Amino acid sequence: MINYELYKVFYWAAKTGSLSKAAKSLFLTQPSVSHAIKQLEDNFGINLFFRNSKGVALTQEGAILYSYIEKSQILISLAEEKMAALKNLDSGELRIGGSDSLFKHYLLPYLEDYHQRFPGIKLHLNHGTTPETISFLKEGRIDLGVVRMPIVDAQLEVMRGIQLQDCFVAGARYAELKDMVLSLEMLLQYPVILFSRNSRVRMAITELFESYGHEIKPEIEVGSVDLLIEFARKGLGISYVTREFVAKELEEGSLFEIQLDIKLPPSQVGFMIMRNMPLSNAASKFIELMK
Repeated sequence: MINYELYKVFYWAAKTGSLSKAAKSLFLTQPSVSHAIKQLEDNFGINLFFRNSKGVALTQEGAILYSYIEKSQILISLAEEKMAALKNLDSGELRIGGSDSLFKHYLLPYLEDYHQRFPGIKLHLNHGTTPETISFLKEGRIDLGVVRMPIVDAQLEVMRGIQLQDCFVAGARYAELKDMVLSLEMLLQYPVILFSRNSRVRMAITELFESYGHEIKPEIEVGSVDLLIEFARKGLGISYVTREFVAKELEEGSLFEIQLDIKLPPSQVGFMIMRNMPLSNAASKFIELMK
C-alpha cells in the first residue's frame, strides 16, 4: 500500500512542473521530493516524469495517474475545508427532539440566540412525545432531546434543565370556582381536558390521582398545549397545563388557576444525549448555551 504522502508529492510536482516548486509548496527539500517520486515510480515499475527545459513533465502513464490523484486532492481539500467549517460552526446542523410546548415556551429564546450566533448551522426540530423523542435519539435521528423527567435508561445521559409547575386552569364559564379550594373529588365533578395519553405530563397526573385513590378520566384529550389553553378559554372544561406556559393568559385574566387542597409536585425538564457517544460541535455548543 503506497503512502499517501508520496501521492501528495507527485501531485504538486505535476501541478507545478517543477521539483523545486513542489518542495517549496510542501516545505520539503528538493532531494526529498526527488526521492519520493522515485519511490512511487519504483512501486509502479514505470516512469511518471521526464525532464525538460522548464523542469519536469508527465509521461503518458503519469498523466493518467494525475487524472485520478487530482480528483482525490480536490476532495481532500474540500473535506479539510468542511471540517474547519464544522469546527468553527460556520456550517453543519443541529437536530433536537422534544414536544411542541417545550420548543415554543422554553427553547425558543435559546434557539433564537443560537441562530443569531451561528447562522450557518441548520436547525432541525423533531416534534414528539417523550417516548418518541427517546426513540429518535436511539435511532440517530436527533443529536439531543428535551423532555420531562424522570428518564431512567442506561443508554441515555440526562442533564437537568429548568423546573416547571403544572396546574389546572379554567375560563370564565367556571368563574364560580375562582375563590374556592377544591378537593380531587370535587374537581372530578367537572369536565377535565388532558394532554395525549402517552405524554409524560399525562402519565404524571394519572399516577398522582391514583396515589390518592382516584381515577382521572378526561372529557377531552388533545395533542397540543395550545389546544389545552384554547379549550379552557372557550369553557369546554378544566385543562391541566404548565403554569409557565399560560403566564400571559393568567395575567390578562382569560384563564384562572384552580386551587386544590393538595400541592401538585413540580416537574423537571432535562436534556438527554446518548451515553458514551461523541456529540457534534454544534450540539455541544447549544448545550453550553442552555447551562
